Amino acid sequence: MSWNKRRTRLKKTFHGKALLGAASLAYGAGVLGRKLLYDLKVLPRRRLDAKVICVGNLTTGGTGKTPAVLLAAETLRRRGHDVAILSRGYGRTAAKKDVTVLLDGRHTDWKLCGDEPWMIHQSLQGLGVPVLVCPDRAKAGELAVEMYGSRVIILDDGFQHLKLHRDLDVVLVNARDPFGGRRLLPLGDLREPVSALRRAHMVVVTHADRVTAADLARLRADIEKIHPGVPVLESAHKADHILDVRTEKKLPLEHLKGRAVVALSGLGDPLSFETQLEELSAVVSQTWRYPDHHPYTEREMRSIEDLRGGLPLVTTFKDYVRLPDRWRDILKGEVLILGIKLDILKGRNAWIDTLDTLAKGAEARR
Repeated sequence: MSWNKRRTRLKKTFHGKALLGAASLAYGAGVLGRKLLYDLKVLPRRRLDAKVICVGNLTTGGTGKTPAVLLAAETLRRRGHDVAILSRGYGRTAAKKDVTVLLDGRHTDWKLCGDEPWMIHQSLQGLGVPVLVCPDRAKAGELAVEMYGSRVIILDDGFQHLKLHRDLDVVLVNARDPFGGRRLLPLGDLREPVSALRRAHMVVVTHADRVTAADLARLRADIEKIHPGVPVLESAHKADHILDVRTEKKLPLEHLKGRAVVALSGLGDPLSFETQLEELSAVVSQTWRYPDHHPYTEREMRSIEDLRGGLPLVTTFKDYVRLPDRWRDILKGEVLILGIKLDILKGRNAWIDTLDTLAKGAEARR
């Protein structure tokens, strides 16, 4: 049984809810204590010889951090800046202290780095953006500066990684569930108290196209109340292309129009992926949902194959890398990946100018 299902069951009973509440109090005390140790400089922060942009959030999963990291890297590379990406590498098999480096032209097994860094690397192929994976982001950042001459470092999902100094904190807030029920883990989905938003230099509201104008106005007012004056941008996740993984050919989005498909995902926010398919006029006949970062098994693939009735299977880049090695022998017919990009709907110039100005500051230090 997944953690979310266990938590839902616990919330239905008085004792279960009390247990979760007590755990949240203990978790919150730990979070505040740790931050205090950094504020008092008992725990030291490391500085890199580069500008550091952090892309993160306050809640667990579902805000769309990876497309935001990709957009930041693409924005900087188009303007000629040398950039690298640092990632923790959730679920990777490499030794904890090892730095796994993903480079153009070098094959790396996704298991060594984790699914999200691998997806980031694949999406940025040809742009010359090294992706360095290690829980010790300071160690990985120093390697990026020394070995690859990176002048700007993008810290993926690092808002809570207080060990590393950053020059720009970009915090993503999901318009559909902005603050994780306003409860700390495990009772709610907040990693930190909502007040932590005051550390942000920029807030990007994701899935802004999924809520009403009134909802957005209320959310903007909430953010302004928490952190007066912080720039607030609005964004949406848009379908970009379809990849046929058997032929490795990119297909137009119209390829799915009017077709019945099977949706497979193990994401923090599976509904967003499924809604994207429906907006492409695909008919989602079956949905197979698994926990975030789920490693698929051959048995699960056989179950899907037995029940999908020959329909195209559509998944995400993040899920594709977690398919079992023999998936090609089990899944017949079309297996497609829906590529997603982040589109800034409101505040595009602020996004570009902020990143470009920061990067130029790094170049001036050379």
